[in-house]
Amino acid sequence: MQHIRNFSIIAHIDHGKSTLSDRLIETTDIISERDFQDQILDTMDIERERGITIKSQTVCLPYTARDGKSYSLNLIDTPGHVDFSYEVSRSLASCEGALLVIDASQGVEAQTLANLYLAMEHDLEIIPVINKIDLPSADIDRVKSQIHDDLGLDPDDAVLISAKEGIGIEDLLEEIVIKLPPPTGDPEQPLKALIFDSHYDAYRGTIVHFRIVQGRIRAGDKIMFMSNNATYKVEEVGLFQIEMIKQKGLSAGQVGYLIAGIKTVSDTRCGDTVTLKDQPCDSPMPGFKEAKPVVFSSIYPVASDGYEELVTALEKLKLNDAALIYEKDTSIALGFGFRCGFLGLLHLEVVQERLEREYGLSLILTAPSVQYQLNLSDGTESVIDNPALYPDPTLIEDTKEPYIRASIIVPDRYMGAVMKLCLDRRGVNKNYQYLTSDRLEMIFEIPLAEVIYDFYDRLKSVTQGYGSFDYDIIDFRKTDLVKMDILINGERVDALSQLVHRDNAVARARTACEKLRDEIPRQMYKIAIQGAIGGNIIARKTVSAFRKDVTAKCYGGDITRKRKLLEKQKKGKKRMKMVGKVMIPQSAFLAVLKSDTD
Repeated sequence: MQHIRNFSIIAHIDHGKSTLSDRLIETTDIISERDFQDQILDTMDIERERGITIKSQTVCLPYTARDGKSYSLNLIDTPGHVDFSYEVSRSLASCEGALLVIDASQGVEAQTLANLYLAMEHDLEIIPVINKIDLPSADIDRVKSQIHDDLGLDPDDAVLISAKEGIGIEDLLEEIVIKLPPPTGDPEQPLKALIFDSHYDAYRGTIVHFRIVQGRIRAGDKIMFMSNNATYKVEEVGLFQIEMIKQKGLSAGQVGYLIAGIKTVSDTRCGDTVTLKDQPCDSPMPGFKEAKPVVFSSIYPVASDGYEELVTALEKLKLNDAALIYEKDTSIALGFGFRCGFLGLLHLEVVQERLEREYGLSLILTAPSVQYQLNLSDGTESVIDNPALYPDPTLIEDTKEPYIRASIIVPDRYMGAVMKLCLDRRGVNKNYQYLTSDRLEMIFEIPLAEVIYDFYDRLKSVTQGYGSFDYDIIDFRKTDLVKMDILINGERVDALSQLVHRDNAVARARTACEKLRDEIPRQMYKIAIQGAIGGNIIARKTVSAFRKDVTAKCYGGDITRKRKLLEKQKKGKKRMKMVGKVMIPQSAFLAVLKSDTD
């Protein structure tokens, strides 16, 4: 165990975590040059296309130190985006140390601080790493002073590297071996292992990723999951070295996988403790705190016969994404589906894309919303996140919505643009302070509902990519909430209803009506698209009708002949409008979800 090191790489988005992982893997020669590719730990297409890490990946690196001893380094690469901070917290629970990567040109950013606090909560040893020192804009002295002033770490401990060029990687590996503590735990005690992730294999069932805290495990052992007492016989255990490498057994301190023919997907839970059936450990591990979803949306299959496939796909995706929460839901317009909770709008987009790509589903999502607290006139309190559950407005005493404390770090030249953006979103400026002579941290209290749509994208636009954003939920505050319905041809479409602040209702309704007008195909009669609050129409757009020229065959003659034909056409259109049903294409639902700036 003295020769094992378990560590994570944590950083703000785009500071070079995946590139550093690539260099560490290259330096330790666990993969041939022919098989190597950039972002090798980012295994999903979405990760490669977007250039972000979504899933934390594990890899075991064999390393011979300068003192001649051989070490086993278990690296867990983590995401940097605020929506995937739950993934980071789970990875940190399996480690003794962390590399905190900071961009030499950008310096300390919001997520750098947030991830540092997460690592400190787990009492990890932290090595600051200054990356991208080869850039012309790199300012190492400034970043070192930020490490001291903002993070409270010793700047002299910082390792200078360029992950792209491979500078300083050997020194970093030595620092990992010297500074990070080996794992603790007795291999002779009964088995106690923490599940921190898992994924589904169509041929071998659920493959469990776990960290052994004490004891040993080998193929043939009978294991038990402590949360539900499910028992299985271990078929294979091993280590992650890009591919899964089979081992005879694993012992305390190691990070690896186990296969036990687990076909019941729900038996495996993140944070559960694995032990031996015949010789169980005395108590389970504390596990992880539950992920708290902040954005809610309903997912429906495009065709109603796709419901069973959606059930199976969500079960399998939940294995690999423990932050996803879902329950059954139904809609008049869209049939059976699921109400899902996400950690943010990017998380929602990623889940949708993964379901469509990995499981071949066609889906419709409803407009995202947050949780609201309603105090009713009969003295009861209810929490809703679905517009369909919104009660009669006459029964509501008051409504409350969640507020967040947003920390935005920007160069001071963008202060005015950020201030305007936040005030437009009903934000309140609480405080701002200069971190350095030209960078400041601005603290705002903003309703969460104003942030989930396109706030992050708008912030990146107004700050030209230099703004960084982190937030945590603080409390619920009174708000003037209304339910905005969309009527198409006089019929309410429940899947397009939204809960919005009264001040934003008209603008939101106009935008939705305009987008629907562009998406709904024309008919032989006019289609009215209306936004309404209760019985009040607040916005309207019309899809104009196709017009057949019924007077074309009249050459001259009396005007009454033409009028007679036009009247006949008018009656026909009126009758058609009464019986006609407007089919809303899937693209119309998606168009309403997109932000006004698209």
